Amino acid sequence: MDSRKEKIIPEVSIVIPAFNEEESIIELVGEITAHFADIPHEIIIVDDGSTDLTWENIKQLSREYPVSGLRFSSNQGKAAALAAGFQESRGKYVATLDADLQDDPSEITAMIQLMEKDGFDLVSGWKKDRKDSTGKTLPSKLFNLTVRLTTGVKLHDFNCGLKVYTRNVVKNLELYGEMHRYTPVLAAQQGFSVGEKVVHHRSRKYGKTKYGMARFFRGYSDLLTVLFLHRYSYRPLHFFGGIGTFLTLIGFSVSAYMTVLWFSGESIGNRPLLLLGVLLLVVGFQFISLGLLGEMVLKLSGRTSFTISEKTVSRSAQE
Repeated sequence: MDSRKEKIIPEVSIVIPAFNEEESIIELVGEITAHFADIPHEIIIVDDGSTDLTWENIKQLSREYPVSGLRFSSNQGKAAALAAGFQESRGKYVATLDADLQDDPSEITAMIQLMEKDGFDLVSGWKKDRKDSTGKTLPSKLFNLTVRLTTGVKLHDFNCGLKVYTRNVVKNLELYGEMHRYTPVLAAQQGFSVGEKVVHHRSRKYGKTKYGMARFFRGYSDLLTVLFLHRYSYRPLHFFGGIGTFLTLIGFSVSAYMTVLWFSGESIGNRPLLLLGVLLLVVGFQFISLGLLGEMVLKLSGRTSFTISEKTVSRSAQE
């Protein structure tokens, strides 16, 4: 590769996950390069195990445009594709968009301007006028409402593939499963500022959607992971100990009641309530023990939770 090209740091890195998008990928790259003709940029396309000519088209595009291609041997999912693209990116800003031509790449510059104006670390697109079927938009609205209420991040569209990140945000994101939906949540949890912009959404031109109801259900499962890891990853005793204490108190109350009955002369040996009390006590102690073990693991592993957004060194230290 030309060493002069290596030294040029792009202003914007555009990461595009692609799965069986042979028809759209060439048109999309042409559209991006035309819009960013005067802006140093790079395009990173991650072929997520396509079975059509997507990879062949990516290789051809890399000969003509500032395109880098990464290829997975099998379908790993959008989160893995984004993570690989983030690792490869070099730009000051990192933008993501889908390969199906429904996202308008011209929106990226306006989103960067919003970031520079309002100081956002991440700006997410909002497909306010979405060009999809009702069977896709209604579940998405329900999903977005759930995420908004449970996480406190006030965005309308977590599913939008069109997002722009600063370099610092990208370095601190860990993506897997369906976590690509929650990048604004993950960023906000680390103290980064998150904004939103209404973007132009277009009807699908080629092929068919890759998203079904199964992915929405998996998305809800990952939402539980996001919430748990944020609130209790570094204080597991608060979660398990809380449940254990609640169960233990109920079990103790039931057992105390049964003890009073026994002292009163009643037979309690065949009472199901006695078994329930003992069961709640045992399970409660197990939850508390699990929380304590989690705390011990954290202490032994030496894990800490912080994100450095800036760093400065005093003049005396430099001397």
